[in-house]
Amino acid sequence: QVQLVESGGGLVQAGGSLRLSCAASGLTFSIYKMGWFRQAPGKDRELVARIMWIGGSTYYVDSVKGRFTISRDNAKNTVYLQMSSLKNEDTAVYYCNADVRTVLDGPIFRYWGQGTQVTVSS
Repeated sequence: QVQLVESGGGLVQAGGSLRLSCAASGLTFSIYKMGWFRQAPGKDRELVARIMWIGGSTYYVDSVKGRFTISRDNAKNTVYLQMSSLKNEDTAVYYCNADVRTVLDGPIFRYWGQGTQVTVSS
């Protein structure tokens, strides 16, 4: 079983910054990719950013490009989301997810963190 523990959410004023962290732990596994999703009240969960563990290629949803940066620490099995120039519309619960293999060349499983609230005030 893989556990994802998130931290770093909170309340911030518009224009401010926050950094989210997500650490993966558990039985032996290899990470394929990790990402951050968010879900605002009354809206579907959306992918915000993701990073490939090998190579480090990244993806961002258009609404956060130039403001958010996803990064990883392979040694710590941790992914970060640096959020800057935050806007009211960034308010949501942010979820970390990890796609991992528990055996070499085995199937990929997706795990989720518990979610962390980010609230941007005017």
